[in-house]
Amino acid sequence: MSTISGASSSYGLEVLSANLAKSAQKQEGETVMKLLDSAAATTTAAKSTAPQGNLGNAINVHV
Repeated sequence: MSTISGASSSYGLEVLSANLAKSAQKQEGETVMKLLDSAAATTTAAKSTAPQGNLGNAINVHV
């Protein structure tokens, strides 16, 4: 009987380990998606503040 209970205990630990790994992977995926969304929002904000037309593109320098 000790072999059966040992195998059962080992199986339980494997299931627990797999469940923890799945949770960690899911949380990491959510974190990556938030980071990507944040980067996309920053890129959009940077594009909207760029100069429009010729304003600021020509600098007159007299030597």
